[in-house]
Amino acid sequence: MSFARPGWLRSWPTALVVNLATLGPLGRKLPAPGTWGSLAGVGYAAAVLAGMGTWGVLAISAVAGGLAVAVCGEAEVRLGKRDPGEVVLDEFVVMPLCFLGWAGLLAGGWPAWAVLAAGFGVFRFFDILKPLGISRLQRLPGGWGVVVDDAAAALATCVVLHAAVWAWGLRG
Repeated sequence: MSFARPGWLRSWPTALVVNLATLGPLGRKLPAPGTWGSLAGVGYAAAVLAGMGTWGVLAISAVAGGLAVAVCGEAEVRLGKRDPGEVVLDEFVVMPLCFLGWAGLLAGGWPAWAVLAAGFGVFRFFDILKPLGISRLQRLPGGWGVVVDDAAAALATCVVLHAAVWAWGLRG
């Protein structure tokens, strides 16, 4: 038994596994499912970040990421596809990582909506183009390849957001 495909998850009904992995209709019924999953993740990130510090966000993200590895890996098997586009749980669970150090991102009076919108846009850039070796992470087996590349895109987004705040501070 591997963490990426635990035995307990194998007994779950296919409909439940696929619905979790696709966030229901977001991944299966809408065009550009990764964008919709990421947008839902922005709402999730705002809720998670509202009362947590960096360590809390990291802890929640580690647990959610581990579960997403298992569910997304099982969904790959059930759907018979490698990293299926309709699986958007990965984008959803990593979005809080884009905003680590939230208080610092709001420095200089940046409104929360602007930080969330910028994070969403930069994340989609990294998630779609997969620069900086992010594309290699998709080759990891099972759910690991589905989730880890998105976690790397989220962390790259975090770096870009903090660099933008820092550069803005130098000019202002």
